Amino acid sequence: MGVFGTRGPNGAGGSGELRVARSPLWLRALPVVLLAVLIAAQAFTPGDVELGAYYAAVPPLAALTYGVAGTAVLSGTVLVVMQLPLIGAGSLAGSDTGAVALIGALSVVISWVRSRHVGRLVRVSTVAEAAQLAVLAPLPASVGPVHCAALYRAAQRGTLVGGDLYDVRPCPYGVRALVADVQGHGLAAVGSVAALLGAFREAVLDLPDLGEVAGRLERRLSLDSAGNGDIELFATALLLEFPPGRDEVRVVCCGHPPALLVRDGRAREICGEPAPPLGMGLPGLAAPVAVTEPLLPGDLVLAYTDGVTEARDASGAFYPLADRLVARLKDGTPAAPEAVVDAVWEDLAAYAGAVADDVALLALTPR
Repeated sequence: MGVFGTRGPNGAGGSGELRVARSPLWLRALPVVLLAVLIAAQAFTPGDVELGAYYAAVPPLAALTYGVAGTAVLSGTVLVVMQLPLIGAGSLAGSDTGAVALIGALSVVISWVRSRHVGRLVRVSTVAEAAQLAVLAPLPASVGPVHCAALYRAAQRGTLVGGDLYDVRPCPYGVRALVADVQGHGLAAVGSVAALLGAFREAVLDLPDLGEVAGRLERRLSLDSAGNGDIELFATALLLEFPPGRDEVRVVCCGHPPALLVRDGRAREICGEPAPPLGMGLPGLAAPVAVTEPLLPGDLVLAYTDGVTEARDASGAFYPLADRLVARLKDGTPAAPEAVVDAVWEDLAAYAGAVADDVALLALTPR
């Protein structure tokens, strides 16, 4: 048994969820197959040729995959088989039988110790998974009048949360979304991710202006940075707002890659007023200004982190997100949030192979 990552918090396949997996079938079958091969080999081997020492390999192999009971059964089976007349008990030295018995007993102990450690690892992994999902919770299929789909892949294997984050929240001012990329990646960045998400979820309820929400996030990171000595915390962020009853999206961009507007099989960037990343603490800096982009029925807004556009192929070329997405749409990919997110990740993985940075995708379509 083992623990490894298989699914992200949004439910799509990939490295993420920590779960327990059974050992491969071939590995579980290996001790039994080896015992059968040895029986057959001994039956067709001259009586003066001893294979007793090879039987000693069966119990340790069983200890790798089987529990205490299974290892004990296989070890006992080996000892019984070594005494069968067909195998040639007279040709096996007593020392061989004694050695196999000792190795079998040690294998049972090893299996017991391994089972205890695996059980402890499972418990720790379950707690870690619950804590990480509490930070970056699964995204529903729709938030208010906005259909949404998200995908997250942490660069650090076996984790659900790294340095990227997203969230979509209903509020009195419509539906607001956040995609951000904090300094660093992996578990070292989880504290900043949790702080930003907490500040965002509170600010969207209280502040009517999207620029003021960005200012609240700026204050949160600045305070955290001041409490960390010489460590400077910063994050790029993209904030989106879908006002109620209006066919538009408002965008605030704080040093983050611009969102893409997908319309009629084409994709273009939504260019907002430039603003520095959050947490820079620049004196006299005004709150960022939101840019309004009109929307038509069927439009889709795709936000992402730089783990997407900075991925490289074998020649070192960066991933051209807009061009590749348009090509996938022409090939029949529907312009729906789930389909777009899945298509971009599938194409990115094929383009770059192993992606070395955290990746977050968030697709939004207002009704």
